[in-house]
Amino acid sequence: MIADVKKFILFDNDGVLVDTEPLYYAAGERALAEVGVTLDKEQYLLDMAHGVGAWAQARAAGIDDDTIDRLRVIRNAYYQEHLRTGPIEIDGVVAALADLSPYVRMAIVTTSKRADFDLIHRGRRIVQHMDFVLVRGNYTRAKPDPDPYLTALRRFGADQDEALVVEDSSRGLRSAVAAGIDCAVVENEFTRSQDFSQATHRIRSLAELKGIVLGST
Repeated sequence: MIADVKKFILFDNDGVLVDTEPLYYAAGERALAEVGVTLDKEQYLLDMAHGVGAWAQARAAGIDDDTIDRLRVIRNAYYQEHLRTGPIEIDGVVAALADLSPYVRMAIVTTSKRADFDLIHRGRRIVQHMDFVLVRGNYTRAKPDPDPYLTALRRFGADQDEALVVEDSSRGLRSAVAAGIDCAVVENEFTRSQDFSQATHRIRSLAELKGIVLGST
Protein backbone atom coordinates (compact mmCIF):
# COMPACT_ATOMS: atom_id res chain seq x y z
CA MET A 1 0.00 0.00 0.00
CA ILE A 2 1.38 3.41 -1.01
CA ALA A 3 1.37 6.00 1.77
CA ASP A 4 -0.24 9.42 1.41
CA VAL A 5 2.09 11.95 -0.19
CA LYS A 6 3.10 14.68 2.26
CA LYS A 7 3.10 18.34 1.24
CA PHE A 8 4.48 19.93 4.42
CA ILE A 9 7.31 19.03 6.79
CA LEU A 10 7.46 20.52 10.28
CA PHE A 11 10.95 20.17 11.74
CA ASP A 12 11.96 20.31 15.33
CA ASN A 13 15.25 22.21 15.61
CA ASP A 14 17.46 20.96 18.44
CA GLY A 15 18.66 17.44 17.81
CA VAL A 16 17.09 17.31 14.33
CA LEU A 17 18.68 20.15 12.36
CA VAL A 18 21.51 21.00 14.77
CA ASP A 19 23.24 19.02 17.52
CA THR A 20 22.55 21.37 20.44
CA GLU A 21 20.81 19.23 23.07
CA PRO A 22 24.05 18.02 24.74
CA LEU A 23 25.13 21.67 25.03
CA TYR A 24 21.86 22.64 26.73
CA TYR A 25 22.30 19.81 29.19
CA ALA A 26 25.92 20.85 29.82
CA ALA A 27 24.83 24.43 30.50
CA GLY A 28 22.27 23.26 33.07
CA GLU A 29 24.84 20.95 34.61
CA ARG A 30 27.31 23.84 35.03
CA ALA A 31 24.67 26.12 36.55
CA LEU A 32 23.46 23.55 39.09
CA ALA A 33 27.01 22.67 40.07
CA GLU A 34 27.33 26.21 41.42
CA VAL A 35 24.84 25.33 44.17
CA GLY A 36 26.21 21.83 44.74
CA VAL A 37 23.59 19.92 42.75
CA THR A 38 24.69 17.19 40.32
CA LEU A 39 22.41 17.00 37.30
CA ASP A 40 21.67 13.33 36.67
CA LYS A 41 21.50 12.80 32.90
CA GLU A 42 19.14 9.82 32.96
CA GLN A 43 16.64 11.65 35.16
CA TYR A 44 17.07 14.81 33.08
CA LEU A 45 16.05 12.89 29.95
CA LEU A 46 13.02 11.42 31.73
CA ASP A 47 11.99 14.88 32.94
CA MET A 48 12.59 16.42 29.52
CA ALA A 49 10.21 13.90 27.95
CA HIS A 50 7.43 15.44 30.05
CA GLY A 51 8.34 19.05 29.33
CA VAL A 52 10.28 19.49 32.58
CA GLY A 53 13.89 20.67 32.56
CA ALA A 54 16.84 20.66 34.91
CA TRP A 55 14.97 22.57 37.61
CA ALA A 56 12.95 19.54 38.70
CA GLN A 57 16.14 18.06 40.13
CA ALA A 58 17.05 21.39 41.68
CA ARG A 59 13.69 21.57 43.49
CA ALA A 60 14.04 17.95 44.60
CA ALA A 61 17.39 18.92 46.13
CA GLY A 62 15.73 21.74 48.10
CA ILE A 63 16.74 24.69 45.94
CA ASP A 64 14.25 27.56 46.32
CA ASP A 65 12.51 29.33 43.44
CA ASP A 66 14.46 32.58 43.78
CA THR A 67 17.73 30.69 43.45
CA ILE A 68 16.36 28.73 40.49
CA ASP A 69 15.44 32.00 38.77
CA ARG A 70 19.04 33.16 39.24
CA LEU A 71 20.39 29.83 38.00
CA ARG A 72 18.18 30.00 34.93
CA VAL A 73 19.87 33.25 33.90
CA ILE A 74 23.28 31.66 34.50
CA ARG A 75 22.29 28.55 32.52
CA ASN A 76 21.12 30.66 29.59
CA ALA A 77 24.43 32.52 29.52
CA TYR A 78 26.39 29.26 29.62
CA TYR A 79 24.26 27.85 26.81
CA GLN A 80 24.94 30.82 24.55
CA GLU A 81 28.64 30.49 25.36
CA HIS A 82 28.52 26.82 24.32
CA LEU A 83 26.64 27.70 21.13
CA ARG A 84 29.35 30.16 20.14
CA THR A 85 32.18 27.68 20.69
CA GLY A 86 30.82 24.12 20.35
CA PRO A 87 30.39 22.10 17.13
CA ILE A 88 26.68 21.75 16.35
CA GLU A 89 26.55 20.76 12.68
CA ILE A 90 24.78 17.53 11.70
CA ASP A 91 26.22 16.02 8.54
CA GLY A 92 23.88 15.92 5.57
CA VAL A 93 21.18 18.25 6.90
CA VAL A 94 21.59 21.06 4.37
CA ALA A 95 21.86 18.60 1.47
CA ALA A 96 18.70 16.78 2.61
CA LEU A 97 16.75 20.05 2.86
CA ALA A 98 17.88 21.09 -0.61
CA ASP A 99 16.79 17.69 -1.94
CA LEU A 100 13.36 18.03 -0.32
CA SER A 101 12.66 21.64 -1.31
CA PRO A 102 11.21 20.92 -4.79
CA TYR A 103 8.60 18.59 -3.30
CA VAL A 104 7.43 20.03 0.03
CA ARG A 105 7.07 23.26 1.96
CA MET A 106 8.97 23.28 5.23
CA ALA A 107 8.96 25.06 8.58
CA ILE A 108 10.77 24.85 11.91
CA VAL A 109 8.72 24.42 15.10
CA THR A 110 10.96 24.72 18.13
CA THR A 111 10.87 25.39 21.85
CA SER A 112 14.08 27.42 21.50
CA LYS A 113 14.04 31.06 22.52
CA ARG A 114 14.42 33.52 19.65
CA ALA A 115 17.82 34.76 20.85
CA ASP A 116 19.19 31.21 21.02
CA PHE A 117 17.66 30.26 17.68
CA ASP A 118 19.18 33.26 15.93
CA LEU A 119 22.58 32.50 17.43
CA ILE A 120 22.37 28.86 16.35
CA HIS A 121 21.52 29.72 12.75
CA ARG A 122 23.80 32.69 12.25
CA GLY A 123 25.82 31.97 9.10
CA ARG A 124 24.13 28.61 8.47
CA ARG A 125 22.10 27.61 5.39
CA ILE A 126 19.16 25.88 7.06
CA VAL A 127 16.54 28.61 7.52
CA GLN A 128 16.68 29.61 3.85
CA HIS A 129 14.80 26.41 3.02
CA MET A 130 11.94 27.22 5.43
CA ASP A 131 8.69 29.09 4.83
CA PHE A 132 8.69 30.22 8.46
CA VAL A 133 10.02 29.50 11.94
CA LEU A 134 7.98 29.21 15.14
CA VAL A 135 9.97 29.73 18.35
CA ARG A 136 8.86 29.81 21.98
CA GLY A 137 6.60 32.83 22.19
CA ASN A 138 4.95 32.24 18.79
CA TYR A 139 2.44 29.82 20.34
CA THR A 140 0.68 29.56 23.70
CA ARG A 141 1.67 26.18 25.15
CA ALA A 142 4.97 24.38 24.59
CA LYS A 143 5.59 20.75 23.63
CA PRO A 144 4.40 18.14 24.59
CA ASP A 145 1.17 20.14 24.14
CA PRO A 146 -0.04 19.99 20.50
CA ASP A 147 -0.30 23.78 20.23
CA PRO A 148 3.08 24.39 18.50
CA TYR A 149 2.31 21.99 15.65
CA LEU A 150 -1.34 23.02 15.37
CA THR A 151 -0.16 26.62 15.08
CA ALA A 152 2.14 25.61 12.22
CA LEU A 153 -0.69 23.81 10.42
CA ARG A 154 -2.85 26.92 10.65
CA ARG A 155 0.01 29.05 9.33
CA PHE A 156 0.33 26.78 6.30
CA GLY A 157 -3.43 26.28 5.91
CA ALA A 158 -2.72 22.55 5.95
CA ASP A 159 -4.60 19.47 7.14
CA GLN A 160 -2.99 16.98 9.52
CA ASP A 161 -2.74 14.24 6.91
CA GLU A 162 -0.82 16.52 4.54
CA ALA A 163 1.98 17.09 7.05
CA LEU A 164 4.88 15.21 8.59
CA VAL A 165 6.63 16.17 11.82
CA VAL A 166 10.32 15.35 12.27
CA GLU A 167 11.42 14.98 15.89
CA ASP A 168 14.15 13.41 18.00
CA SER A 169 12.57 13.45 21.48
CA SER A 170 9.55 11.77 23.05
CA ARG A 171 8.39 15.21 24.18
CA GLY A 172 8.19 16.35 20.58
CA LEU A 173 6.70 13.06 19.44
CA ARG A 174 3.92 13.40 22.00
CA SER A 175 3.22 16.91 20.71
CA ALA A 176 2.92 15.63 17.14
CA VAL A 177 0.72 12.68 18.12
CA ALA A 178 -1.56 14.95 20.15
CA ALA A 179 -1.84 17.21 17.09
CA GLY A 180 -2.85 14.23 14.94
CA ILE A 181 0.20 14.47 12.66
CA ASP A 182 2.43 11.60 11.50
CA CYS A 183 5.89 11.82 13.03
CA ALA A 184 9.27 10.59 11.84
CA VAL A 185 11.76 10.26 14.68
CA VAL A 186 15.37 10.70 13.63
CA GLU A 187 18.07 8.79 15.48
CA ASN A 188 19.87 10.89 18.08
CA GLU A 189 22.41 9.47 20.50
CA PHE A 190 21.39 11.90 23.24
CA THR A 191 17.70 10.92 23.30
CA ARG A 192 17.82 7.33 22.01
CA SER A 193 16.71 5.85 25.36
CA GLN A 194 13.33 7.63 25.24
CA ASP A 195 10.03 6.00 24.25
CA PHE A 196 9.30 6.35 20.53
CA SER A 197 6.73 3.58 20.23
CA GLN A 198 4.14 6.01 18.81
CA ALA A 199 6.37 7.17 15.94
CA THR A 200 5.05 6.63 12.42
CA HIS A 201 8.60 6.28 11.08
CA ARG A 202 12.06 5.75 12.56
CA ILE A 203 14.90 7.11 10.45
CA ARG A 204 18.67 7.31 10.78
CA SER A 205 19.08 10.60 8.89
CA LEU A 206 17.06 13.28 7.13
CA ALA A 207 18.12 11.81 3.79
CA GLU A 208 15.39 9.18 4.30
CA LEU A 209 12.61 11.79 4.33
CA LYS A 210 12.32 12.15 0.57
CA GLY A 211 11.07 8.59 0.21
CA ILE A 212 8.57 9.12 3.02
CA VAL A 213 7.06 12.36 1.72
CA LEU A 214 6.77 11.01 -1.80
CA GLY A 215 5.04 7.88 -0.52
CA SER A 216 7.66 5.54 -1.91
CA THR A 217 8.67 3.84 1.37
